[in-house]
Amino acid sequence: MTARKRGLSRAAGLVALAVALGFSFLLWRGAEPGGIDDAYAVLFGPADLGPVDFAALTRRSAPNDALACPVGLCPKAEADLVPPVFDVPGERLRAIVAEVAAAEPNTEPALAAEGEEQDRYVARSRLMRFPDTVDVRIVREGEGRSTLALYSRSQIGYSDLGVNRARIERWLEAIRARAAESPPPTTEG
Repeated sequence: MTARKRGLSRAAGLVALAVALGFSFLLWRGAEPGGIDDAYAVLFGPADLGPVDFAALTRRSAPNDALACPVGLCPKAEADLVPPVFDVPGERLRAIVAEVAAAEPNTEPALAAEGEEQDRYVARSRLMRFPDTVDVRIVREGEGRSTLALYSRSQIGYSDLGVNRARIERWLEAIRARAAESPPPTTEG
C-alpha cells in the first residue's frame, strides 16, 4: 500500500470515528436539547406526523405501519386487526387508552383535544429513539359501549420489523384488561 493510500485510509477512519462519536453523543443526550430527538427533527421533521382521517386513510406502501380498525370505519385501508367492542363508555375508554399509553416507556401525548374523540401519541424506540406516531379514535357503540381505531406509523425507515403491529397488539391487550376491570356504567333511576 502506498503512503498516499495509507493516509487516505487513516483519514477515512478518523472521519468515521468522529461521526460515530458524534452520533453516540446525540444518543446519550436523547430527549435533552441538542440530543438525538432534535437531530431527527432537523433531518426528518417533527416527530408527530399529524392527524389521521380514518375514513380517508390509505395504508403506506412501506411495511412500517399497523392498523386496528372497526369494520366500516376505514373503508380505504385494510386493517391488520379488528378491535373488540368494550363494555365501557367512550369517555372511560379514552381514559383507559391514556393510561395504557402513559404506562408505555418513551411514549408521550402529542395531542389530546378537548371534546374530540381522537388523540395522538409519539412513541420512541428504546435504543435509537426512532419516533412513531400513534393515532387513536374512540368510536361510541351505543349506551355504555365503545370501540377504537389505532394507527401506528414510523417516521424513519422503510421497515419497522413489526414494531408498530406489536405495539397495537400490546395496547389492545392492555386496554382489554383495564376495560374488564372497569366498573360497569351506573344508571340512575
